[in-house]
Amino acid sequence: MTDTKLILLLKTAITLGLCLILLGIYFHNFSETVEAMGVKGIIISAMCIAFGMVLSLPTKMYLTFILVRREAERNQSE
Repeated sequence: MTDTKLILLLKTAITLGLCLILLGIYFHNFSETVEAMGVKGIIISAMCIAFGMVLSLPTKMYLTFILVRREAERNQSE
């Protein structure tokens, strides 16, 4: 897999993770349906936030590592 495809995949994972976090916050604060579900609704909103964090945080660190490595290679070639 090339670096550009990997970076695109990681950016997509970050975006999906952030969307899941926002969806979980929406469910927890503003959705009456999830509120009416009781404990199951709380679990649903918490799982959205948890999966969002799983997708977004590690990929940010790995994406930063890839970009720093690319910049270092670019500086060495100059």
